[in-house]
Amino acid sequence: MIFNILTIFPDIFAPVETGVIGRALDSGLIEINKINIRDYADNKHNNTDDYPYGGGDGMLMTVQPVVSAWKSIENPGRTIILSPKGKVFDQEKCNELASLKNITLVCGRYEGMDERITEMIADEELSIGDFVLSGGEIAAMTIIDAVSRLVPGVLGNEKGSSRDSHFDGLLEHPQYTRPEIYEGLEVPSVLLSGNHALIDRYRKKESLVLTWKLRPDMIKRRGLDEQEIKLLSEVFPVDRKLFEEMKR
Repeated sequence: MIFNILTIFPDIFAPVETGVIGRALDSGLIEINKINIRDYADNKHNNTDDYPYGGGDGMLMTVQPVVSAWKSIENPGRTIILSPKGKVFDQEKCNELASLKNITLVCGRYEGMDERITEMIADEELSIGDFVLSGGEIAAMTIIDAVSRLVPGVLGNEKGSSRDSHFDGLLEHPQYTRPEIYEGLEVPSVLLSGNHALIDRYRKKESLVLTWKLRPDMIKRRGLDEQEIKLLSEVFPVDRKLFEEMKR
């Protein structure tokens, strides 16, 4: 998988090139191709911004250098502009992007960008949340990290990502490791039992309970099957009718 990144700060991406993603880069499973938008500006000062027509605060990224930088890419694939106006990036979108071979991420700066950039090159706009960042680079790194984890071979254990929070529309169950007891706090005995059926049931139940407590919107959006309704009702019997209304 190749990630093409259009940015005026190509050196900012070091954090995403370490750890798991760094190993994937070294092994050739993914590639990050950083394109400096300033290199394509057709003015002597390599400016990439200008004042907005109609007035207003701040500066806007100009259309020419961004589009010229994009045209330099042999195969841009899916072109995504990182923008607070975009659809919020989630695990479903992450799974969709993981099926692609080429993704181009356009990182805005200043107060935004000339709308013609979106009209000319964008397939979609994405946001990583309902807040504003100084630029699209952090959002781009978030998408690269999340999508790369789903590329076969990146995690080593191909089942690893399927147990992550959000993968099945639920938060991940609590996890424990040694020691068994620390300052009076014990690892749940079922995890030490060796009974894999009981462990699977415990983990599914804890995942459902945690999601219902912290992110009930996820369960309402996802729905529940008969077994999940039973597990949740054991902990929240007063909500059983509500759970049954969410049966899928």
